[in-house]
Amino acid sequence: MKVLAVCGSPRKKGNTEYFTRVVLEELEDQGIVTEFVSLIGKDISECTGCYSCLDKGECNIEDDFQEVFNKMLDADAIILASPVYHASITPKLKCLLDRAGFSGRWAKNQMVDTTESYDWKGTAFSRKLIAPITVARRTGQTFAFSQIALWATVNDCLVVGSNYWNIGMAGSGGRIEADQDKEGIGTMKHLAGNIAYQLKR
Repeated sequence: MKVLAVCGSPRKKGNTEYFTRVVLEELEDQGIVTEFVSLIGKDISECTGCYSCLDKGECNIEDDFQEVFNKMLDADAIILASPVYHASITPKLKCLLDRAGFSGRWAKNQMVDTTESYDWKGTAFSRKLIAPITVARRTGQTFAFSQIALWATVNDCLVVGSNYWNIGMAGSGGRIEADQDKEGIGTMKHLAGNIAYQLKR
């Protein structure tokens, strides 16, 4: 069992990373292999809709996407974490998910004629567990959370929740203060328990 955490925050050791690592530490305590990937410093541009992944089996854009995408394919569960920027996930995480979704869908399906309907055969992410985590100073978490959940459900994944939405409250005045959100930390620990439970099932 392997859990990959992809952190879309541009801030090293920021609030989003803190909450994400709380989950990973809990999972490691249960004997589950984890990996943390930060998108800081990674070159991941937007999907151009060129459909080269349909013909070549991989994305045509030469940047750091394929490295992260391969890690996503190798994981049994994926934590997708982002701070909230104007009620949205970060642009780099959005670019990653757009391209991963596009490449993942065409890895399992073929283009059909415009007169035909699709009978989708799943995606490269089918039945993987996806756990969204979103963090904001005050509000906007649920919309950003929904973006990740919508990506997961259109890609045939299973979304993992907690005893509250998987969100954190931190960042007042730009501060790194996630360790003060005791309720949020509890939510993350419970999330880890749910991920472990579903993996072991």
